[in-house]
Amino acid sequence: MSRGYGVAEIYVPPESQFIGKTITDSGLLEQDINVLTLYRDAKAIPNPKYSRVLEPGDKLLCFGKLDSMRTLVPANTRRKRKPKVKPLDTGI
Repeated sequence: MSRGYGVAEIYVPPESQFIGKTITDSGLLEQDINVLTLYRDAKAIPNPKYSRVLEPGDKLLCFGKLDSMRTLVPANTRRKRKPKVKPLDTGI
C-alpha cells in the first residue's frame, strides 16, 4: 500500500457544497478519493453508484489520499491529537 493513502469517514453536513450533487459531480474522484460505503439514516450502501445524489447527514467511508480527505474537514471541527507524555526515568 502506498504511503499517504488511507481510509476515512467523511460527514456531509447540511451546509455542504456536496448536497444535491452526485458522487461524480462532487469532485471526489478528481481528488483521488473513492467512496467505499455510503451511510444514510440507518442504512449502509456498499459500493454506491457514482450517480447517487448526496444528501445532508450522509456519511461516506472513503479510501484515498489522506491530505485530500483532510481538506474536506473544516478546521474548526478537526480533533487535535493529544501527545502521549511519559514520565522521565530519573534513575533515583
